[in-house]
Amino acid sequence: MTTARERILEATTQLLAESDAPAISTRAICERAKVGGPEIYRQFGDKQGLLAAVADVGFERFLANKRRNPLTADPVADLRTAWDSHVAFALANPHLYRLMFTPTGDPKPQAVKEAQGLLLEALRRCGEAGRLRLAPELAGQSILAANVGVCLMMLSYPELFGSLDISQAVRDAVIGKVTGDEQEDTRISAATVLARALAGTLTGTAPVDSTTIEQVARALDN
Repeated sequence: MTTARERILEATTQLLAESDAPAISTRAICERAKVGGPEIYRQFGDKQGLLAAVADVGFERFLANKRRNPLTADPVADLRTAWDSHVAFALANPHLYRLMFTPTGDPKPQAVKEAQGLLLEALRRCGEAGRLRLAPELAGQSILAANVGVCLMMLSYPELFGSLDISQAVRDAVIGKVTGDEQEDTRISAATVLARALAGTLTGTAPVDSTTIEQVARALDN
């Protein structure tokens, strides 16, 4: 028999399959979980505490997928596979993904540290093979920030950034830079424009505007 906490987590996860977290009311959660309103506060403190717990459940699924990625003799190729599986998870779970990687308020999900740890393990393999230009920590931060940024742009602007070609171009540019495996690619001009847009958006220094979107659209057409 499931507990009230488990039913609330499951109900919230189900509702996140339909809409973003801000659109989900505690009343809808309680109705689906078949619990009274005060139960959320007894179990999680408040709605933000509940959302952080749901994000951690999402990370458990995300990390389980990561661990299923096969390891090959080519650690750089494995990095690309990990990037692609990250993107696939985001596209399959858009609302949950936003909750996981764009948390508001406190507490924030802590499992992102484990995701970074798995990436560091992969990068250490690259280092042991003599295929890493940066310190593993900096390389990991760069790759994860770019990967998350691409996913958020794909979810927010699918008509411009929804193509997997763009994800793959940014993937190859970033991973190539940190490992020394740069390759010439006709998609690189679009990837460069997108990378600059992502950097500005993630740091808050230059949010994506209509001019940036037009630049990326022109790059995609070339």
